[in-house]
Amino acid sequence: MEEKYGTRVIDHRLTLENREEMEITGVMNVDSFDDEEVVMDTEQGLLAVRGENLNIKHLNLDQGEVRIAGMILELAYSDQKPSARDRGKGFFERLFK
Repeated sequence: MEEKYGTRVIDHRLTLENREEMEITGVMNVDSFDDEEVVMDTEQGLLAVRGENLNIKHLNLDQGEVRIAGMILELAYSDQKPSARDRGKGFFERLFK
């Protein structure tokens, strides 16, 4: 973890094991999740993880850590923040509108 201008910056890292378990650091917030999609705000932008039977096994936003289990099929980043009219839509619906 690094400190810049009085604010803490958490390194962003992804570790994927056999497409069944993923550890992510540098997570600032989990925007939404269900068993097919987890959308989170990271140090490197909005990240969507799509798959089947997804579960958040560990969540510590103070440390910026998330661990997801399930069959992971897709990862996608976006620099866009969802607008009020886009809330409730899936990440990929907003990305490819």
